[in-house]
Amino acid sequence: MKLVIAIIQPAKLNAVREALEKIEVGRMTICDAQGYGRQFGHPEGRPGGDTPGILLRKIVLEVVVNDDFLDRAVETISSVARTGSEGTIGDGKIFIVPAQEAVQVNDGRRGLGAV
Repeated sequence: MKLVIAIIQPAKLNAVREALEKIEVGRMTICDAQGYGRQFGHPEGRPGGDTPGILLRKIVLEVVVNDDFLDRAVETISSVARTGSEGTIGDGKIFIVPAQEAVQVNDGRRGLGAV
């Protein structure tokens, strides 16, 4: 199992969610977030000196998938969240981390069946 953490533009959320549902990835957690990457929130690039970064609104999408769904989930998020055919700085990031175990709270089921 893997935990896929995708940081995407808010405007892309509905399209990404619908695309994931089409490939049968329907369970996810969605959080509003603020932050900045290498541009520090400035469209012209990182300013010099002591200029603080500007916090930009982002969406953090968390999805736990079985290993056989990983590649298609990542490809779906990446292709749908990308701006234009080439993409642009600020489109987001995807992190993939091992999910050691899943536990379903209501009945205690563990492992792949709890995902």
